[in-house]
Parts: sequence; C-alpha cells; structure tokens
Amino acid sequence: MGNGHEAVVDELYPQAEKIVVVLDNLNTHTPLAFYETFEPEEARWLVERFEFHSTPKHGSWLNMAEIELSALVRQCLDRRLPDIQTLTQEVQAWQQQRNDEVVKVLWQFRTTDARTKLQHLYPKIQV
Repeated sequence: MGNGHEAVVDELYPQAEKIVVVLDNLNTHTPLAFYETFEPEEARWLVERFEFHSTPKHGSWLNMAEIELSALVRQCLDRRLPDIQTLTQEVQAWQQQRNDEVVKVLWQFRTTDARTKLQHLYPKIQV
C-alpha cells in the first residue's frame, strides 16, 4: 500500500504480521516519526506493520547490554568485513570466546549510590 518502502519491509520479513521493534525512550522513537517522514497513507501502513516496545528509563540491565555491544564493536567489528557471511562467522567466534572466558560485568552501582543519585525521587519527610 505504500510508495516503495514496504518493499524493504516485505523483502526482509515477508511472513511477519507484525514487526516488533525494541528501542530506548528517546522522544523521537515513536510511530509519529513515520508521519513526519512519509505521506499519511504510507505512514499509516507502516504504523500498522510495526509494534514498538520501549526499554525502561532506568533499566540497569540495559547498561550491561550496552557495555557488551561496545565490547563487540571494539574487539570484533573494528574493521571492514567483506560480506554478511564473514560478519556472521566473526561475531560467532567472538561470542564463543567471550562465553568460554565467562566474561562478566562488574556492576558497582550500589544502593547507597542509588539513594544519592536518585535522591530527588525519594519522599521528603519534614519534622
């Protein structure tokens, strides 16, 4: 129903009734962005095709995922790879090595740190 953009969606996910997208809470990450970019008819078609889920605003697990993705980029994807097959092989080899080494994230954000940093969220008790 759109003006050609559906071809990419249909080519990549031909059997999908809905395409689920997980993204952060940036204020531009909304279905409204489709209407700002495409003609109304195509924007509507895209909005109906996608299902958006936002990550929690203060999700510490997201920081760990970002740390891991940063390591992947620095340690594995720091060069041009000629094709998708090489990319897949390199990422799988990196992942296997990372898992074999049981690499862990040393999370140092403690309750006292949270109380200090998030103090504005705690109720104020006046005596």
